[in-house]
Amino acid sequence: MDSTFDNLDAVGFLKIWQHFDADDNGYIEGKELDDFFRYMMKQLGAGNKITEEKVQRLKERFMSAYDATADGRLQIQELANMMLPEDENFLLLFRRETPLDNSVEFMQIWRKYDADSSGFISAVELKSFLKDLFQKHKKVISPEKLDEYTDAMMNIFDKNKDGRLDLNDLARILALQENFLLQFKMDACSQEDRKRDFEKIFAHYDVSKTGALEGPEVDGFVKDMMELVKPSISGIDLDKFRQILLHHCDVNKDGKIQKNELALCLGLKPAKQ
Repeated sequence: MDSTFDNLDAVGFLKIWQHFDADDNGYIEGKELDDFFRYMMKQLGAGNKITEEKVQRLKERFMSAYDATADGRLQIQELANMMLPEDENFLLLFRRETPLDNSVEFMQIWRKYDADSSGFISAVELKSFLKDLFQKHKKVISPEKLDEYTDAMMNIFDKNKDGRLDLNDLARILALQENFLLQFKMDACSQEDRKRDFEKIFAHYDVSKTGALEGPEVDGFVKDMMELVKPSISGIDLDKFRQILLHHCDVNKDGKIQKNELALCLGLKPAKQ
């Protein structure tokens, strides 16, 4: 990257992200992308010589190098790789944690840092999460810098500005992949198709491979199920739906959902033992 951005810090970068992700959907795409590369050309000293052709050429060059997912849009980590110097790119820590392609792993993180079980991540809890992340990657950070990063991230990702993050905010920070259940036809007609889909679904959420969903495995399944009908659910919503699912499906009341229990709950005949 050009020396124009050598002095850009994480807080300044997050402000740029917030400006160009105009619709706040977690991506810079479409017109936002063109606007961003037009801004880039100005920063790189193109002056009054900026033309649409030059903007598109610059976009193609940088997108081919930095659009890691090759989806024609920029995620926050991709933009950070493009603009931030290594020592300021704390978002690289999230890149190493991702891709999070399973809601079970996401819910393990959520449960750990929602320490007071309020259904939200407070600024203090977010700071704890960031501190642990830096320690895990053996990065030394001053208390002042940790406060700065926490404030900046809360400012960017706390969409309703209530001083705390909900499930969807943290999912955006961690770049949680698309809901696993979206690939299945929930109205599959044949019993055979439904059984096949059920086997794939259960195997995906049974991360521990015990033949039962428990703890964050139940959480991950509930989160993805509920988001099929309600795109934005809170931690409080999730806890309510979790209790409902356990009430209906946990026949032996062991706090887990056995494979045959979930099959019965979903109207499938359990496989013969």
